[in-house]
Amino acid sequence: MRVSRADHPRANGGNLRYIIYGAGAVGGSIGGRLFDAGDDVVLIARGPHLEAIQRDGLSLRTPDEKSTLRIPVVAHPLAVEWDAGDVVLLTVKSQQTAAALDDLAAAAGDVPVVCAQNGIENERMALRRFGCVYAMMVMLPAMHLTPGEVVMNASPVGGLVNIGCYPSGADSTCEQLAQDLLGAGLDARVDRKVMRLKYGKLLENLANAVQALWGLEAAAGELVRAVRAEGIAALQAAGIDFATGSEMDQRRAQSAMKLRPIEGQGRGGSTWQSLARRAGSVETDYLNGEIALLGALHGVPTPYNRLLQRLTAEAARQERPPGSHTVEELMLQANAPIGK
Repeated sequence: MRVSRADHPRANGGNLRYIIYGAGAVGGSIGGRLFDAGDDVVLIARGPHLEAIQRDGLSLRTPDEKSTLRIPVVAHPLAVEWDAGDVVLLTVKSQQTAAALDDLAAAAGDVPVVCAQNGIENERMALRRFGCVYAMMVMLPAMHLTPGEVVMNASPVGGLVNIGCYPSGADSTCEQLAQDLLGAGLDARVDRKVMRLKYGKLLENLANAVQALWGLEAAAGELVRAVRAEGIAALQAAGIDFATGSEMDQRRAQSAMKLRPIEGQGRGGSTWQSLARRAGSVETDYLNGEIALLGALHGVPTPYNRLLQRLTAEAARQERPPGSHTVEELMLQANAPIGK
């Protein structure tokens, strides 16, 4: 059975229908908020998560409420009856992007694609296959550990997004998406130079591997600083413009997004969640691995990012839980002193 737009008309639906490809923490949160605001939304999910949403709806928890949303959900792009007003929000992990784009191209043709993902390689992969690609920088603290459930950890604004055309610029689709996301309770802005922020977010995401390997409470500040220093050096050597740490902090400070604990819910980053779910793979090849690649191309040593990339991949393959290493173990294996 294929899902068409006519099957699920929304009261406030505009001229766009949002196909959320990857209904995990970020995709489920954005899709749930848009749907709850009256926009046309279809989720693409898989496995037990798909089955739970089909059976019971998507459970979306926030610090203020818990909602059950009967969002249309399918297992594959071929199950969507594609329409001229469709826009894909790609929210799968970066290591799943190539396969998702192949399936999307076969099912939908040349559809607009918004890369709402960590890392900076997804847009390049999408632009090889699709003529209209958008970059979205996402700061959205959310969790997806239980099939059928997504937990958002911020209020009253659920998250921050900047969107622009890739590689630069803006158009009416950016404006419409930002408007719809604002109406859905997110701080959304059109940004003609959004990749600067995505590179700034990449530097922040280098610490995801530290959290995943050494746990949420690890005292690893010096290690995080060393990993970030390698990242900055690699980006500068490559001549890449990026938002500074103070700019990223300013973006957060200008919003009403406030982290609020939800009873019974911890809060871990995307890589931590992948290990907690025993997902079998992590996205660090496109985070720490991006810095390792740039370092190799431009003569910048990146021993810590290389090591974190390798250790997180091993942990994922062996289905080890988060926090299975100590900082001391890393120090013994590293090829450079901390802080250099």
